[in-house]
Amino acid sequence: MNESITTQRRGHVFLIGLNRVAKRNAFDPPMFHALARAYGEYERDAELWCAVVFAHGDHFSGGIDLGQYSERFQQPDAFPMGEGEVDPFGMRSRLTKPVVMTAQGISYTIAVEMMLAADIRLAASNVRFAQLEVGRGLYPLGGAPFRLVREAGWGNAMRWLLTGEEFGAEEALRLGLIQEITAPGEQFNRALAIAGRVAEQAPLGVRATLKSARIGLEHGEREAIARMREDMPAILKSEDFAEGVASFRERRKAKFAGR
Repeated sequence: MNESITTQRRGHVFLIGLNRVAKRNAFDPPMFHALARAYGEYERDAELWCAVVFAHGDHFSGGIDLGQYSERFQQPDAFPMGEGEVDPFGMRSRLTKPVVMTAQGISYTIAVEMMLAADIRLAASNVRFAQLEVGRGLYPLGGAPFRLVREAGWGNAMRWLLTGEEFGAEEALRLGLIQEITAPGEQFNRALAIAGRVAEQAPLGVRATLKSARIGLEHGEREAIARMREDMPAILKSEDFAEGVASFRERRKAKFAGR
């Protein structure tokens, strides 16, 4: 793994850390691909049930390192995916398992778009979000134009996408970009606690919930209902469902296996 990305396993939780601290965790191509490989590792490992994406240092990310990416932006695809990689923006390929993401300090451009692609998002009260591309002759390429509209509504999204101005934690909470605000330095522990709670649930049920929610969002309720009818029999035959029923009857904590 590229040293700009750290990974660690804590039980069924996978920790993925941005670690290009001297550059405010700005993404160059090797760092982006290292992150995509970490996502791929998480996706393929049946014993990993929830991930936490966080940043080492005082800042989540200064965004894209434009000096490293300027030539790549001349190509048809500036963010190609390699073998075994999963797109952190969730557009070319997508995780089927949940990601809890937490930010602090400077959190520009790619940081916002990675947050929008995550499932549960937190930030420290000192966070500084901004989608700066319009001031650099670009526009957001990682999903912000349509995902921030989805989360915040048209006017709220355009207020920040079209001005490139910074906004803080309270505004991010109002927009729905994040779900919780923590004191600076507490964001990682809170994200880890939430991920740990997710990892205590039945992993097949968690993945099925994510799948159903995404189908409903992207294809509508009718398609989600149809797919639910197709997917439910396998869930009902699973070991996890049998364990869930047994733990309920025996009034004990369930011990799920992901089968």
